[in-house]
Order: sequence, then structure tokens, then C-alpha cells
Amino acid sequence: MSEQPPTPAPKPAGTPEPEPIRWFGTSWLNRDNGYWLRRVLVPVGALATAAAAAFVLRLGVEGVALSDSGGFLNGLLTVAVAICSVMAALRTWKVLAEGKDQLTGWMTEDRSLGAVWIIGGIGALLAYFVRSLTEAPGEAAKRASYDRAVAQHTKRQAARKRKR
Repeated sequence: MSEQPPTPAPKPAGTPEPEPIRWFGTSWLNRDNGYWLRRVLVPVGALATAAAAAFVLRLGVEGVALSDSGGFLNGLLTVAVAICSVMAALRTWKVLAEGKDQLTGWMTEDRSLGAVWIIGGIGALLAYFVRSLTEAPGEAAKRASYDRAVAQHTKRQAARKRKR
């Protein structure tokens, strides 16, 4: 006979629910259900994907270099890739640290910057990797939001009890 894990007690109606995080679901809240295994696999996956993306980007840059278009164009391409990577890394870091609703200016969702985010994908993946070494990426923003929602809910419940 296998031992079943205890089922969680049902939450009262209106109690805030945590938002899921990609790859982690809601396991970040109590750090259960394979949370620590995911915390190891996510950075490894991000780093492996960044390496694969760097390889593909290198093939593209070498293709331009083989076209004998000149050193200036090769240098310009290298600078453009570096700038796109830095921009994507900064945007990803801000999204993971503060949440998507905190994006302002050039970091916002703008279709005209889609190519920048694609070219700078390596920077975004490296930011994701570094952030995932300290927490589930986006956990700090989700936890802060969830804690605020729980505090507001508790405050409302206390106010309702005082009225009765």
C-alpha cells in the first residue's frame, strides 16, 4: 500500500492564489514538488541554450566575415550584437527582478524592437541564467505581489470581523 501525501486544506473563498512561474508552477511558494531539482536544471538549461544560440550567432557573423565586406562592417556587426545583447539582458533582468508591469521606456513591449530582442537573445539567456542561480527567475516579484495580496486580504478580513 503506497502512502498518499496529505491533501491540502481547502482555502476559503477569496483567498489570493500565487501566480505560476514558468518551469516552476506554484512550487516556488512553499519550495516543494521538485522545486530544488528545477532550481538546478533551469540554470543548466539556460546556459546550454545560450551556448547553442552563441554558436548559431557565430555562424551568422562568420558568414558576413566570409563575404569580404570589410573590417568596418564586421566591427559594426559585432558592436550591434553586443548592444542588442546588453539591452536584452537588462530588460530580462528587470522583468525577473521587478515584474513585467515595471517596464518603461525602450524596455516595453514594442514590435519595432523585436529584432533587438531576438539578436540579443544570448544576453537575455545569460541574465536568466545568472538570476536563476539565486532564485527561481521571477520569484522575487511574484512573492512580493503575493505577499501584498495576502496582507490586503488579511486586512479586509480583520475589518469585516470588526464590523460584525
